[in-house]
Amino acid sequence: MAKKTIQRFLPDHNKIKQQKSLKIFGSLLHDANLWHLNRRSARGAFSVGLFFAFIPVPFQMVLAAALAIPFRVNLPLSIALVWITNPLTMPPIFYCSYMVGVFALGEKQQPFHFEASWDWLVSSLTTIGPAFMLGSLICATVASLIGFFGIDYLWRRSVNKAWETRSKN
Repeated sequence: MAKKTIQRFLPDHNKIKQQKSLKIFGSLLHDANLWHLNRRSARGAFSVGLFFAFIPVPFQMVLAAALAIPFRVNLPLSIALVWITNPLTMPPIFYCSYMVGVFALGEKQQPFHFEASWDWLVSSLTTIGPAFMLGSLICATVASLIGFFGIDYLWRRSVNKAWETRSKN
């Protein structure tokens, strides 16, 4: 069940191999383990993808691919999960990351107006930067761990349920 559900949402691996930004990985993309979907590859892909979804840097997809390849986890899934932070979800996610950082550092909240631009990021590094970056790292780590253990649990539960159904028949 979990495997079929995840496969419905995955992009075609041939389209991913043709991405210009991923050409830097060359023949590494031909490793069959990057395209298999099993419990190990899914939980690792969720961990990698969710981690980079919360890190406020450009080229998140390339970074997720760069980490998915040596860990040999599902490449399409790790790249697709980066899109949790998209232009619609970035402001609330990054605001929450900032608030987590403020709480972790014990600082006062500064005026915060998010813009999806490199200039905003550079100019805000001195005011909200430390809290924002720490909060992003904390949220990325927590999301990564929740994704890893959550998918592992859901996958095992799905397999157990399938075995129970088979044994009843």
